[in-house]
Amino acid sequence: MQLARVIGTVVATVKNDSLEGRKLLIVQSLDAELQPQGKPLVAVDSIGAGKGDLVYWCRGKEASFPFKREDTPTDCTIIAIVDSENHVWNGKRR
Repeated sequence: MQLARVIGTVVATVKNDSLEGRKLLIVQSLDAELQPQGKPLVAVDSIGAGKGDLVYWCRGKEASFPFKREDTPTDCTIIAIVDSENHVWNGKRR
């Protein structure tokens, strides 16, 4: 799992049938100081996240796990919303 901020949405006029009704969001990975790192990614939303939310996401085979038996083609999925930045430990006392 990695921390990211949702920075936008994706609109797809044509997509795989198993992605119908699912939101595609743009996420920016964050470091321990909640600063952007790397390039933004497109992620399938499995929990109802929105622009500005602090989220956890995963990649690879595990990215399809939230969709149970469905054959959802994803390698980047939002799996949790962080309810407060105060819950993110960066090695310093807050």
